[in-house]
Amino acid sequence: MINSFSSSPPSSSSSSASNNKPQQASKWRSGTQHKIYGRRLLDALRATGGGQPRAVKAAADSALALTARGQTRWSRAILLAGAACSRRRVLVKAGGKIRRRHRRPQQQQAMASKSKAAGDGKVQERLRVLGRLVPGCRKLTAPDLLEEAADYVAALQMQVNTMRALADALAAAQLSDANAD
Repeated sequence: MINSFSSSPPSSSSSSASNNKPQQASKWRSGTQHKIYGRRLLDALRATGGGQPRAVKAAADSALALTARGQTRWSRAILLAGAACSRRRVLVKAGGKIRRRHRRPQQQQAMASKSKAAGDGKVQERLRVLGRLVPGCRKLTAPDLLEEAADYVAALQMQVNTMRALADALAAAQLSDANAD
Protein backbone atom coordinates (compact mmCIF):
# COMPACT_ATOMS: atom_id res chain seq x y z
CA MET A 1 0.00 0.00 0.00
CA ILE A 2 2.94 2.30 0.65
CA ASN A 3 4.08 2.01 -2.96
CA SER A 4 0.81 3.55 -4.05
CA PHE A 5 1.96 6.84 -2.49
CA SER A 6 4.83 7.20 -4.91
CA SER A 7 2.76 9.19 -7.33
CA SER A 8 4.53 10.41 -10.40
CA PRO A 9 6.36 13.69 -10.00
CA PRO A 10 4.50 16.78 -11.18
CA SER A 11 5.06 17.59 -14.83
CA SER A 12 5.04 21.35 -14.40
CA SER A 13 8.49 22.82 -14.11
CA SER A 14 9.34 25.30 -11.43
CA SER A 15 12.76 26.84 -11.14
CA SER A 16 14.48 27.69 -7.93
CA ALA A 17 14.68 31.35 -7.00
CA SER A 18 18.44 31.10 -6.66
CA ASN A 19 21.02 29.70 -9.05
CA ASN A 20 23.11 28.55 -6.09
CA LYS A 21 20.73 25.71 -5.24
CA PRO A 22 19.04 24.53 -8.44
CA GLN A 23 18.39 21.06 -7.02
CA GLN A 24 16.31 22.39 -4.12
CA ALA A 25 12.98 22.58 -5.95
CA SER A 26 13.67 19.42 -7.94
CA LYS A 27 14.45 17.36 -4.83
CA TRP A 28 10.74 17.25 -4.09
CA ARG A 29 10.11 15.68 -7.47
CA SER A 30 12.20 12.56 -6.90
CA GLY A 31 10.41 9.28 -6.41
CA THR A 32 12.53 8.59 -3.35
CA GLN A 33 11.26 11.73 -1.61
CA HIS A 34 7.67 10.76 -2.46
CA LYS A 35 8.16 7.29 -0.96
CA ILE A 36 9.86 8.61 2.17
CA TYR A 37 7.14 11.20 2.70
CA GLY A 38 4.41 8.63 2.01
CA ARG A 39 5.79 6.30 4.68
CA ARG A 40 6.20 9.10 7.20
CA LEU A 41 2.74 10.48 6.46
CA LEU A 42 1.13 7.07 6.87
CA ASP A 43 2.94 6.48 10.18
CA ALA A 44 2.00 9.96 11.43
CA LEU A 45 -1.65 9.52 10.44
CA ARG A 46 -1.79 6.16 12.20
CA ALA A 47 -0.39 7.81 15.32
CA THR A 48 -3.15 10.44 15.29
CA GLY A 49 -5.82 7.76 15.25
CA GLY A 50 -7.76 9.54 12.50
CA GLY A 51 -9.10 12.06 14.97
CA GLN A 52 -9.19 15.82 14.87
CA PRO A 53 -8.52 17.68 11.59
CA ARG A 54 -5.86 19.81 13.30
CA ALA A 55 -4.06 16.66 14.42
CA VAL A 56 -4.10 15.36 10.84
CA LYS A 57 -2.74 18.69 9.55
CA ALA A 58 -0.03 18.75 12.21
CA ALA A 59 0.91 15.15 11.38
CA ALA A 60 1.12 15.91 7.65
CA ASP A 61 3.17 19.06 8.23
CA SER A 62 5.58 17.39 10.63
CA ALA A 63 6.06 14.46 8.23
CA LEU A 64 6.83 16.97 5.48
CA ALA A 65 9.31 18.83 7.70
CA LEU A 66 11.00 15.58 8.70
CA THR A 67 11.33 14.63 5.04
CA ALA A 68 13.07 17.98 4.44
CA ARG A 69 15.45 16.97 7.27
CA GLY A 70 15.43 20.48 8.75
CA GLN A 71 17.57 21.85 5.92
CA THR A 72 15.23 24.77 5.25
CA ARG A 73 13.89 27.49 7.52
CA TRP A 74 10.27 26.45 7.00
CA SER A 75 10.98 22.83 7.99
CA ARG A 76 12.83 23.89 11.14
CA ALA A 77 9.99 26.28 12.00
CA ILE A 78 7.40 23.51 11.66
CA LEU A 79 9.44 21.11 13.78
CA LEU A 80 10.09 23.75 16.45
CA ALA A 81 6.45 24.87 16.43
CA GLY A 82 5.36 21.32 17.18
CA ALA A 83 7.81 21.11 20.05
CA ALA A 84 6.72 24.52 21.35
CA CYS A 85 3.08 23.52 21.09
CA SER A 86 3.62 20.46 23.27
CA ARG A 87 5.61 22.55 25.77
CA ARG A 88 2.82 25.14 25.76
CA ARG A 89 0.24 22.47 26.59
CA VAL A 90 2.38 21.30 29.50
CA LEU A 91 2.74 24.88 30.73
CA VAL A 92 -0.98 25.48 30.51
CA LYS A 93 -1.74 22.30 32.43
CA ALA A 94 0.88 23.02 35.07
CA GLY A 95 0.67 26.78 35.54
CA GLY A 96 -2.59 27.79 33.96
CA LYS A 97 -1.30 30.91 32.20
CA ILE A 98 1.25 31.49 29.47
CA ARG A 99 3.19 34.72 29.41
CA ARG A 100 3.83 36.14 25.99
CA ARG A 101 6.23 38.84 24.93
CA HIS A 102 4.66 41.90 23.41
CA ARG A 103 6.43 44.38 21.19
CA ARG A 104 6.66 47.89 22.42
CA PRO A 105 4.96 50.58 20.33
CA GLN A 106 8.35 52.25 19.68
CA GLN A 107 9.67 49.05 18.07
CA GLN A 108 6.58 48.75 15.88
CA GLN A 109 6.91 52.36 14.70
CA ALA A 110 10.61 51.90 13.94
CA MET A 111 9.92 48.75 11.94
CA ALA A 112 7.10 50.45 10.01
CA SER A 113 9.24 53.43 9.05
CA LYS A 114 12.10 51.11 8.09
CA SER A 115 9.92 49.06 5.75
CA LYS A 116 8.49 52.20 4.10
CA ALA A 117 11.99 53.52 3.48
CA ALA A 118 13.15 50.16 2.09
CA GLY A 119 11.26 50.45 -1.19
CA ASP A 120 7.93 50.31 -2.90
CA GLY A 121 5.14 49.91 -0.34
CA LYS A 122 3.08 47.49 -2.38
CA VAL A 123 5.97 45.12 -3.03
CA GLN A 124 7.08 45.29 0.58
CA GLU A 125 3.54 44.53 1.75
CA ARG A 126 3.31 41.51 -0.52
CA LEU A 127 6.69 40.25 0.64
CA ARG A 128 5.54 40.68 4.24
CA VAL A 129 2.39 38.65 3.51
CA LEU A 130 4.46 35.96 1.78
CA GLY A 131 6.77 35.87 4.79
CA ARG A 132 3.77 35.17 7.00
CA LEU A 133 2.56 32.36 4.75
CA VAL A 134 5.87 30.47 4.75
CA PRO A 135 6.69 29.15 8.24
CA GLY A 136 9.78 30.71 9.81
CA CYS A 137 10.31 33.31 7.08
CA ARG A 138 8.91 36.54 8.52
CA LYS A 139 12.24 38.35 8.80
CA LEU A 140 14.05 37.18 5.66
CA THR A 141 15.40 39.32 2.87
CA ALA A 142 13.49 39.22 -0.41
CA PRO A 143 15.82 36.81 -2.29
CA ASP A 144 16.01 34.39 0.64
CA LEU A 145 12.25 34.61 1.14
CA LEU A 146 11.58 33.82 -2.50
CA GLU A 147 13.96 30.84 -2.37
CA GLU A 148 12.29 29.46 0.76
CA ALA A 149 8.83 30.06 -0.69
CA ALA A 150 9.73 28.20 -3.89
CA ASP A 151 10.97 25.21 -1.88
CA TYR A 152 7.92 25.30 0.40
CA VAL A 153 5.51 25.40 -2.56
CA ALA A 154 7.28 22.44 -4.18
CA ALA A 155 7.04 20.52 -0.89
CA LEU A 156 3.35 21.38 -0.52
CA GLN A 157 2.73 20.18 -4.08
CA MET A 158 4.31 16.85 -3.16
CA GLN A 159 2.14 16.75 -0.04
CA VAL A 160 -1.01 17.32 -2.09
CA ASN A 161 -0.05 14.62 -4.59
CA THR A 162 0.70 12.13 -1.82
CA MET A 163 -2.52 12.86 0.08
CA ARG A 164 -4.50 12.59 -3.16
CA ALA A 165 -2.92 9.17 -3.80
CA LEU A 166 -3.77 8.17 -0.21
CA ALA A 167 -7.39 9.27 -0.62
CA ASP A 168 -7.66 7.39 -3.93
CA ALA A 169 -6.20 4.24 -2.35
CA LEU A 170 -8.60 4.43 0.59
CA ALA A 171 -11.58 5.02 -1.71
CA ALA A 172 -10.59 2.02 -3.84
CA ALA A 173 -10.23 -0.11 -0.71
CA GLN A 174 -13.69 0.94 0.49
CA LEU A 175 -15.20 0.11 -2.90
CA SER A 176 -13.59 -3.32 -2.96
CA ASP A 177 -14.79 -4.00 0.60
CA ALA A 178 -18.33 -2.90 -0.32
CA ASN A 179 -18.31 -5.12 -3.42
CA ALA A 180 -17.01 -8.10 -1.43
CA ASP A 181 -19.97 -7.90 0.96
